[in-house]
Amino acid sequence: MIEPASPSRVGDQRRVLLVANRLAVTVQAGPDGSELGPSPGGLASGLTSVHSRGHTLWIGWPGGAAAADPTAGALLAAERYVPVELTAEEVNRYYDGYANGVLWPVLHYLTNYLPLSNDDWDAYEAVNRRFAEAVAAVYRPGDLVWVHDYQLLRVPFHLRAMIPDAKIGFFLHVPFPAADVFRILPRRRELLDGVLGADLIGFHTSDYLRHFVGAVRQVLGDPVRVDEVDHAGRVVRLGVFPLGVDRDEWAEVEAAPGVPPLPGRGLTTLLAIDRLDYTKGMSHRLAAFERLLERHPELSGRVRLLAVAAPSRDSVVAYQEHRTAVDQLIGRIQGRFATPEWVPVHYMVRAFTRAEVAALYRLADVMLVTPLRDGMNLVAKEFVACRSDGDGVLVLSEFAGAVAELDGALVVNPYDIEATAAAYERAILMEPAERRSRMARLRNQLAGTSPNEWSERFLRALVGTGNPGPGAGQPETPGQLALALERATTAGRLVLLLDYDGTLVEIQASPERAIPDSELLDLLAKLVKRRRTEVHIVSGRSRGFLQRWLGSLGLHLHAEHGAFSRSAKGREWENHVTIDPAWQPEVRALATWFARRTPGAAVEFKESGLTWHWR
Repeated sequence: MIEPASPSRVGDQRRVLLVANRLAVTVQAGPDGSELGPSPGGLASGLTSVHSRGHTLWIGWPGGAAAADPTAGALLAAERYVPVELTAEEVNRYYDGYANGVLWPVLHYLTNYLPLSNDDWDAYEAVNRRFAEAVAAVYRPGDLVWVHDYQLLRVPFHLRAMIPDAKIGFFLHVPFPAADVFRILPRRRELLDGVLGADLIGFHTSDYLRHFVGAVRQVLGDPVRVDEVDHAGRVVRLGVFPLGVDRDEWAEVEAAPGVPPLPGRGLTTLLAIDRLDYTKGMSHRLAAFERLLERHPELSGRVRLLAVAAPSRDSVVAYQEHRTAVDQLIGRIQGRFATPEWVPVHYMVRAFTRAEVAALYRLADVMLVTPLRDGMNLVAKEFVACRSDGDGVLVLSEFAGAVAELDGALVVNPYDIEATAAAYERAILMEPAERRSRMARLRNQLAGTSPNEWSERFLRALVGTGNPGPGAGQPETPGQLALALERATTAGRLVLLLDYDGTLVEIQASPERAIPDSELLDLLAKLVKRRRTEVHIVSGRSRGFLQRWLGSLGLHLHAEHGAFSRSAKGREWENHVTIDPAWQPEVRALATWFARRTPGAAVEFKESGLTWHWR
């Protein structure tokens, strides 16, 4: 996989066009007219540091109020924002209907939230094309284009058609599911074609990268290496770039004056901060807390759960139903366990400022980050960044991308309510020495993953794309082929070394079907008769196969990758290897056993060895 080089100020040399569904700001009404306010979401906060360094344009939707205000354009332009205006219907269909109604549940493995039917693909396609047109309108040669997230999977495809030579990067901030799950999507080919218009595709974890490779192989059949895809005559590189948080920045927020510590230190506080999204595991988290109180009545009056939920996508029916279910579950817990002096769950559905969030992080004894599936989850890293006191316990879902980096956490399967409740208990009762040891490890693991470092690593890798490395298998250009042909025809003596499968004949489902046709045989016969020309066939095929189909043409034959050779004028084969047949029966039986149990597999047995084929 790509190992990005050390950071450099890529943005100081080349302009970067950031492309995301939302701008980092929203046009909103103020006391003196329109003003710019911050947009919600982790993606906006993650890219703001990139944009603040200059030499960037940010292309995205500015919110519904911008279209009605003629002064909004000047406000946005002053901050280097390029608005993509969307109608209310387009937002409803492209964003709520397809991006969040169809893509979001599949990408997070929660396919039970998929609607039975959806007719919003045309809106998704049209808006993605509009974003690409907005990029093309401001693009200058040498710019780097960086497209973000699942709402814009088709933008690289359209932009590649508009600006073929552009350097295009794409980063997916959510999980990419296993291929069998992704294949549920009816538009799976178009979505993969869309993102493969990029030169570099980035993921948070190596698991997501491997899942993407599997989907490309199964759906498109494109040739794939570990971190490269051959697609439409281009090599698309893949890389892992985990996004982190700026520990120094959060330390400043933590120490900011005017943010008093919150009351309630007499209780052991479990904290959960999330968007009110069904992927975040709020219901499972509450069920585990309820189980904890059932199993340990002695904790009554001693622990509390602070559940902070930012409203999210209220217009989507699935989110409305999820909020109702959470409300009912909290009501049940309060009804079962609350006393006149104590309420087990403090539930707050609103957005908090960064300073307020930092205060909550400092207050927590135990941080609960237990999504059912999450691309990264920066809340876990923010909590660690704010704990300069070296204390606190992080309970983390094994299905959050952050788990690959934070091995000081207590890792849980949020679907296992009993085990999760046990983890809560362990966190509450953990000895101070273990708490501090785990937190020290967690804080050390935050180094090198700040948004600035993350963006620089990605952009450096993007700059380095376009020149395939060894074994990339790029096709020759017409000019290169013409030059090779000219040199061959004017050479005083010509020696041709020709492969067989995939070169002289097409790859076949089974090796025995790859036989030469009359046109190929005529061509080889003409080459043999050409003056001062030697023709060698170098193949993995057996000498019996080569002898049968090519033995009468006067060719030099090399079978089983050179284990056996026969000259054009000779009749006998020369053996170049020492073969001990004793190993073959056992290996033959084992290979056959596995081939019968692997769909698409076959074993070709030869004198010097065997070849495993999979199609």
